[in-house]
Order: sequence, then structure tokens, then C-alpha cells
Amino acid sequence: MRVTGVRTERIAAGGTELLPLLERVITDVADGSVIAITSKIVSLCEGRVIPIGQVDKEELVVRESDLYLPVGLSKYGHHFTITNNTLIPMGGVDESNGDGQYVCWPLDAQATANQVRAWARQRFGLSQIGVLITDSTCHPLRRGTTGIMLAYSGFQALNDYVGRPFTVSQADVAGGLAAAAVVQMGEGTERTPIAILSDLPFVHFQDRDPTVEELASVIIPPAEDLFAPFLSSVQWRKGTRRPTGT
Repeated sequence: MRVTGVRTERIAAGGTELLPLLERVITDVADGSVIAITSKIVSLCEGRVIPIGQVDKEELVVRESDLYLPVGLSKYGHHFTITNNTLIPMGGVDESNGDGQYVCWPLDAQATANQVRAWARQRFGLSQIGVLITDSTCHPLRRGTTGIMLAYSGFQALNDYVGRPFTVSQADVAGGLAAAAVVQMGEGTERTPIAILSDLPFVHFQDRDPTVEELASVIIPPAEDLFAPFLSSVQWRKGTRRPTGT
């Protein structure tokens, strides 16, 4: 697998739309590649920012979350939240490298992934092209952050090993690709918010967007999750995030 970072100019909120940005910085993509884009860049292109001080941080997190825990439970002053079926601190709200602004998650990361796939397919005449929208988070009992998948299109997110003598029956291909892309893109001021992943013999491409059933297949209901004893041991409060597309 090859992971190549794509450098951009410094992106400010509302300074450019996403597709024109991609037109400027991506000059060629080979068939059988995956384009990974950080969610922060998508959000900046959408203008999904709020100046710090204009809104109460706790109110913003509640507004961006499906479920949340009170900030007092964290010694670091962070909310633990579940947003769009993802366990993530602060409902995805990011204030690092935000120029004095809170940067929220994209309005509809899946719609963006589908749109970028359609653009790349037409722009470069490709039949096998995938797209990932990524973010990064930390994992319990491990220092540092790793990349996660928020949305994908154009390939199978899971490789199925059901029926083989393995304890784990599915491989999280989309999550693994997101982790590799974020390592290359970096977490600071690298200005490489896009990465092209190529030479991917383990990726099964599909010349279409994922179906509703395929999107649902990557999600585990909290009660069925391996970590259900931890997830159910606290009293989650309901956030006020609007469903995607409303």
C-alpha cells in the first residue's frame, strides 16, 4: 500500500468550496485508489465554524451530540459523547488549529464522500475509486491519536471472514485505511489534509455509493457491542443534534 499526502494552501472557513479545492490540488489519480480527506477541511469548506466566545462550549457540544456525559466526569474537562454512531470526545467539536474558532463535524459526511467519488470518477475517468472522510481520536489505555472513518464510498468497508476459523470474522478495511491516511496527513500544521492511497489489493471496489444496508452493517448497537459493560455503566444524557439531512 502507498499513502501519498496532498499539500494544500492554508484553508480558512468559507475560503473555498471542497470540489474546487480538489480540482486545484489533485492532478491525477490511478484506478484502484482511495482519496482520503480530513473532516476538518470538509467542515471549513462548509463554513461549519463558530467563533470561540460566541457560544458556550458545553451548549455547543450538547447541540452536536446524540448522547453525552457531563463534563465533570472528566478530569481533563472533556465531554464524552456518542455522535453519528461514533464514540468521540466533545461531539467532534475541535478547537485546535481553528484560528479562534470551534470547528464542528461536516453537515453530512456521507453525502460528501458520495459527491467526491462522483467527481473523481468523472474527472479522471475511473471505474474503481474510493473516498474516505476521516477524523482522529484517542483510544482507551493508549497514548496518541489514530485516524477513524466517518464516511466512505466506492468500496466495501468490511472484508468478511465468516465461515473461516477466526475469532474475528470481519476486518475493518475502511478504519484501517483511515488510520494509515491520518498518519501520513499529520495532526499539526503539515497542510496535507488529503491523501491518496494506492496499491490496495485487499480493497474490494464497487462502482457505486454504499447502500443503506451496507452503511448500517458497520455499526454495532451499544447493547451488542463488546464494550457494552462500559457503555451501559454510565447515565448518558440525550443531546440535541439534528439527524443528518435535516
